[in-house]
Amino acid sequence: MSGKLYVVGTPIGNLSDLSPRAIETLETVDFIAAEDTRVTMKLMNRFDIKRPIVSYYEHNMRDRGAKIIDRILSGENCAVVSDAGMPAISDPGEDLVRLAYENGIDVVSVPGPSAVITALSVSGMSCKRFSFEGFLSANKSERRKALDELKDEKRTMVFYEAPHKLVATLSDMKTAFGDRQIAVIKELTKIHETVLRVTLGEAVAHFAENPPKGEYVLVVAGAEADETKVKMTLAQAVEYARSCVDDGASPTAAAKQAAAISGLKKGEIYKELVK
Repeated sequence: MSGKLYVVGTPIGNLSDLSPRAIETLETVDFIAAEDTRVTMKLMNRFDIKRPIVSYYEHNMRDRGAKIIDRILSGENCAVVSDAGMPAISDPGEDLVRLAYENGIDVVSVPGPSAVITALSVSGMSCKRFSFEGFLSANKSERRKALDELKDEKRTMVFYEAPHKLVATLSDMKTAFGDRQIAVIKELTKIHETVLRVTLGEAVAHFAENPPKGEYVLVVAGAEADETKVKMTLAQAVEYARSCVDDGASPTAAAKQAAAISGLKKGEIYKELVK
């Protein structure tokens, strides 16, 4: 008889948020699959939990995932944990859960904190409907394309972002979305938890003067009912298209992308671009 896979939520900052059920689960499973064993060991030491830990992260998940599944099929119970929050949310645990189902293994949720929901709750934005977009691409062209596709999204949008990409992402959001409201949130549940509620333009200016540190959750207001295009002059649209060309796009593709954002005609943008 095979064992079970327990998907265990861990604290996103404050270790006191680990639930009694999560502690009990981690104490009784045969082994734990962790994204970063060093991070998980700190949690284990805090609650005096002594169970074997194996690493399971993005770069070893194909080989390690199969081995974990084999152990569960042989009768062992496994708990998968992320560095913080619920596994499988922008996390390689997603693949392990899929493998478990493909092999007829029971998957049990032991819910815990989620940065997405926690950030929404303190953002001051509409929480009735939202879209979780995770991490945007580090590639400028791909990031701008993804944001362009979201410019008419009316639901509140939630993103994760790393400090070294934050300013560029905020700048690209302002270009794609206009000067909407945003909540820039970091250090959730920790002593220095901060929620910066500003416009995208103000956020760009703030972090240009205050270099970002730590991981961020960005909660961006959705498009208004009558907000369909970012207003741009022809010169601004051509400048945007030129930046796309600099990032490797063809002039035709760059003009098309600039037209989608600005609402101007692709032909007139292309004409000015290739002058």
